[in-house]
Amino acid sequence: MSYKLYYAPESASLGVRVILEEIGVDYELLPTSTDTDKPKPQGQLALNPNGWIPVLIWDEYAMYECAAITIFLCDRHPEAKLAPTVNEPERGLFLQTLVYFSNTVQNAFQLDYYPDRFADTPATEPSAQRRGLRRLRETWKVIDDQIGNNNWVIGDRFSAADIYLFMLTTWLKPSRGQPSTQEFPNVKRISDAVAQRRSVQVVYEEWISEQTTPR
Repeated sequence: MSYKLYYAPESASLGVRVILEEIGVDYELLPTSTDTDKPKPQGQLALNPNGWIPVLIWDEYAMYECAAITIFLCDRHPEAKLAPTVNEPERGLFLQTLVYFSNTVQNAFQLDYYPDRFADTPATEPSAQRRGLRRLRETWKVIDDQIGNNNWVIGDRFSAADIYLFMLTTWLKPSRGQPSTQEFPNVKRISDAVAQRRSVQVVYEEWISEQTTPR
């Protein structure tokens, strides 16, 4: 069983690649870009007209949206034990958290990084960015409180929700006014633990190296 993944650095496709590494299946990376000024591969646009990534391909099928791909891979490969089954009590929290990451936390990032999508004129874009910065703190506080004393995001078991959390923390840039994981000790604790996994060390090698390089 093998997959193809439209992939670009510093994007949500890295989170999907970590899951593929955790599962241990063969996969091929199809390079693309998140730069809105660069043309996207026609194959990517045919599968996702929005031009966004990740896009996962298997057999003659394909799908997009990171949270949906995450759930699909977890359910298709239960042997990897990356998600509670539908009959386990943690399943609801697992799904809730992934959708919250996708719909709410990522939306807050977009307000800051892509204010033109939320403002009528360039003059009002700074207002959208300011709201994005406030919303990032609000949403990460919700997750930090949810984690509490848990070992992992949804309780005592590691899951794909922890991978998703780590992926999102790599997007935080305090230099832009975004919060640091230092503000959310439970988030930081889990992010640091996820960073030690072999799959993450492989996929995020360049990012991890940048964090440890003296500035």
